Amino acid sequence: MKRLLNNISKNISDDLNSYNDFLVESLDSKVSLINTVLKYVIKFKGKQFRPMLCILSAKIVGSVNNTTFLSASTVEILHVATLLHDDVVDDSDVRRGWPTINKIWSSKLAVLIGDYMFSRSLNNISKLENFEYIKILTNLSQRLSEGEILQIENAINKNMSEDIYFKMISDKTASLISSSCKLGYISVLDDDRKNNIEKFGEYLGIAYQLKDDLFDILGQLDQTGKPSQLDIKKNMLTLPYIHILNKVSDKKRRKVISNLKYHANRNNFNEIKSMISDNGGIDYVNEKIDEFSSKAYDELSVFQDSKYKRLLIDTIEFNSGRKF
Repeated sequence: MKRLLNNISKNISDDLNSYNDFLVESLDSKVSLINTVLKYVIKFKGKQFRPMLCILSAKIVGSVNNTTFLSASTVEILHVATLLHDDVVDDSDVRRGWPTINKIWSSKLAVLIGDYMFSRSLNNISKLENFEYIKILTNLSQRLSEGEILQIENAINKNMSEDIYFKMISDKTASLISSSCKLGYISVLDDDRKNNIEKFGEYLGIAYQLKDDLFDILGQLDQTGKPSQLDIKKNMLTLPYIHILNKVSDKKRRKVISNLKYHANRNNFNEIKSMISDNGGIDYVNEKIDEFSSKAYDELSVFQDSKYKRLLIDTIEFNSGRKF
C-alpha cells in the first residue's frame, strides 16, 4: 500500500512541491526560535494525505492554482497546530516516530507554537477573500475543537455510544479531510458537485480514523509512529472497545473495562487484543471501514472517469489496505 501512496504522490509531485513552498512561506517568522521549531515540525510532515486530496479534488475538474495551495496549507497548519496542543494535553513523548515538541523543548513552547500556527492560519484565511472559503475554514476550526472536547468529556464519564463516537471522529478527523477536498474543488469550480467531493472526504476521513483505531490495538511503535494502546490508557474508548462493551450487560461491562485497564497498565497488550478479537471487535471495525469506503466511492460516481478520479479512488484503496 505504500507503493500506492507513492504513486499518487509521484503523479502530483510538482503540485506538492508548490504546496510545500506555500506552507513554508505561510509559517515564516522573524523570531528565530519559531523558525527552528517549525523547521523540525515540517521535516516530519507525514504522508501529506490531506494536501494530496486537496490537489486531486481540484485536478478532477481542472488545473490547480495558488488558491488551491493556499487552501491546502491553511488546513494543514490548523491540523498541525491541534496536534501540538494534543501532545501537551496527552503528555505524549512521540509523534510520527519522533520526539514531540513538548519532549524536546517544553510544553509551554509547544502550546505557544501551536498558537502561532493558529494565527498564521487566520492570516491565510484573510488572503482567500471569499466568504465560502472563510465559512468552511471557520467551521473546520469549530469542529476540531468540539471533537476534542467531546472526547475528553466522554473520557471523564467513561462512557461513549457509537453515535457519539462517530460524531467525535467526524469532527476530529473527517472534518480535515472533507474540508481539504471541498476547498480544493471550489478553488477551480463552484457547482453542486462540491457537495459530493465534501461527502467523499467525510466518509474517507471516518474510514481513515477507523483504520487508526485498529492500529491502536494491532500496531507497533515502529509502524504507527505512536505507542499502541494509548487510547485505553487515557480512558478514551475507540470503536473496537465500544463494540464489545455494548454487547454485554452493565455488570459485565464494568468487569470488562476493569480487565482492559488492568492489562493496559501492565502493557499486556496481547490479552487486550485477544479480548477484542474474540468478541468480534476487530471484525466489526473492518466491516465499518468497508461500509464508509463504499460510501466514499459512490460519491465519486458523479465525476467523469479520468486519471485524477482514479487517483482519488486509489486513496480509498490505500487507506483500506494500509499497514501504518
